[in-house]
Parts: sequence; structure tokens; C-alpha cells
Amino acid sequence: MTISQFRQLAAYNRWANARLYAAALDLSDRAYRLDIGVSLGSLHGTLNYLLLTDRLWLRRLTGEGDQPDRLDAILYEDRVELTQARIDEDNRLMAVVDQYDETTLANLHGYKTTSGMPQSQVLADILWHLFHHQTHHRGQAHACLSILTGGEPPSLDLLVFQRGGTCPDLKTLIRRV
Repeated sequence: MTISQFRQLAAYNRWANARLYAAALDLSDRAYRLDIGVSLGSLHGTLNYLLLTDRLWLRRLTGEGDQPDRLDAILYEDRVELTQARIDEDNRLMAVVDQYDETTLANLHGYKTTSGMPQSQVLADILWHLFHHQTHHRGQAHACLSILTGGEPPSLDLLVFQRGGTCPDLKTLIRRV
């Protein structure tokens, strides 16, 4: 993949998260936290996990930022705080990817796993994993919304993003909650 494609994925990631979070903010707190039997329990658990793993990978990539100490940690109990943290992390991810170029993408990048084992992989492969992982778990969150509302949540399709699909302003939405 090229750097321009990774930059597009970072922008798509922010767009898809905004659409997902806007729908989550419309739910009652009870529905939002209801354990519906998905792997991370609830929509709240799934959204926390997505933020947690993004922080974990950004720490591995930059050496900076919060480092969660376990994969099942709930980083924010408050939905508004979680949404603000998501906004910040999406912006951070875009800025990190924007710093890379084609040469950097081809280089090996060393990091440690959560168990402390050293690893080294091509940076492009790490980013490829990061964006696929986000898409996978966003799909789970999307399914949570379908289950909880009985309806169709907003589309998260990459093609909709590329066609200029609307993106809610989460900062405005969280002021209303």
C-alpha cells in the first residue's frame, strides 16, 4: 500500500468512528451498556476496546501516549469522556500516519508485545493490521447497534466515505449529551 492509501484509511477511520459514536450517543445509557453477548459484552465494552488497542498501537509506533495495562480495561466509564478521547485519538492517528513516507513504510519497526516480547515488522504491515483490526471491531459495534435498535445503523462503508458521506460533528453532539 502507498502512503496516500494509509492516509485515506486514517481519514476513513475517523469518519467511521464519528458515525458510529453519533449513533451510540443516541442510545439510552441502559441500552448502551447492556451485555448483549458479543465478545466484549456491550457496545460500551466494544468501543472502549477499540480505543484501548489504538492507544496500544500508537504507543508502539511513537513511544508516546497512554499505555493500557490490560486488554480488557475500561478506559472511560463516561460515554462523553470516551467520545472525546476517541476524537483525540483519531486525530492523533491521522497526524502520526501523516508523518510517514514511502521509505518509512518499508522499514522495519521494533516494538514489544503486551507480554513484553520484542517484535519487529515492516511498518506498512503494522498499519495494515491496525486498520483491519479497527474495521473488524467497528463491525462488531455496528452489529451491537443493529441488535439494540432493531434498525440499520449508519453505513460505515469505505465507498460511502469516498463518495463524501456525511460525518457528524462529535464535539457538537457531546455538548448536547
